[in-house]
Formats: sequence, C-alpha cells, structure tokens
Amino acid sequence: MGLVRGMAYLRKEDETVEMDYSLSRVWMTIQKVLTALKWNLEMVDDANHKIRAKTTAGPMSFGSILLIEAVQVNENTTRVSVASETPVTTITAIFDFAQGKRRIANFLAELAKQLTS
Repeated sequence: MGLVRGMAYLRKEDETVEMDYSLSRVWMTIQKVLTALKWNLEMVDDANHKIRAKTTAGPMSFGSILLIEAVQVNENTTRVSVASETPVTTITAIFDFAQGKRRIANFLAELAKQLTS
C-alpha cells in the first residue's frame, strides 16, 4: 500500500477598502498593526507603500503571505489592498478553509481600530 500525498497549491484571497484617512497616517498605522498581530515583516517598500508580511501558522494551518498596498486616492482618502496567499494541500485545505479571508478581515479590523483610537 502506497503513501497518499495531497497536492499542494496556493489559495489566494484579496480585498480592497477605502479609508477616510491620509496616506501617511494609514501607512504608519499599517506597520503598527502588523506588530500588534505579531506578523513578520518580510519586505517594506516605503516609496511605493507596499508590504509583504507572513502570518504565523496554526496547528492545522500554514502561515499566509500577505501583500499589502496603500494608495492615495485624495488628500483624505487612502485605498488599502490586501492579498493573501496560503499554501495548502488537498488534505489541509479542509482545515484551512477561508483562513486567508479571516486573516485579511483581522488585519482590516485591527487597522480600523487603531486608526480610530
């Protein structure tokens, strides 16, 4: 009897929101949020307002890579795009269902909370 292995693939999720805050305030707060969530910064591009962060893995899930970008819409509005890439296998996909969406939601909720405090 042979060993059965799950096929690995990336599960991608993304969300974009507009916030009524300046780009500089949102950008500064994004980095505080990642620290508060204890996610690792892998790359910070201050010039283009892009971040690559890695979330921690759980007992039944892999960590996700989050790609975050902030873009100025106007003086008081900033568009934040968050994409999540989570490696899963056909076996772990059962336990890891919508983990990327939850991580994006957690990030955006914490961002909104810190911006209003």
